[in-house]
Amino acid sequence: MTIPGDYRRGRHVVSALHVHLVFVTKYRRGVLDGAMLRCCQTAMRKVCADFGADLRELNGEPDHVHLLVEYPPKVAVSALVNSLKGVSARRLRAEFTGRVNRASMRGHFWSPSYFAASCGGAPLSIIRQYIEQQQRPA
Repeated sequence: MTIPGDYRRGRHVVSALHVHLVFVTKYRRGVLDGAMLRCCQTAMRKVCADFGADLRELNGEPDHVHLLVEYPPKVAVSALVNSLKGVSARRLRAEFTGRVNRASMRGHFWSPSYFAASCGGAPLSIIRQYIEQQQRPA
């Protein structure tokens, strides 16, 4: 459940967690096109919904995709990434069999690594300054 101000409200928590993810194709092969990105977006949107997360944005280039995901605090980013990559790879292989050659990518669509960065909210310098200015009890 989302409340005004882009905050998610749970039973015992109010949160605003966003992560910027980047997935690279195996060997940085430039195999992605517009149709494949649309397929990826559909698959990844479904995975996010299953995790209680929201895929806010997805775009990419022939050899990588960028995602902006808003997620609840109970979700481990690594588990979300694992599902996003696994489901999207299976869907892409099923729908674009001729375009995605298993032999050239040695059985994998995505590289095993990924980039993840927390994002949103105030810059760290502002948060650090806010914390430093708190009235510490004597």
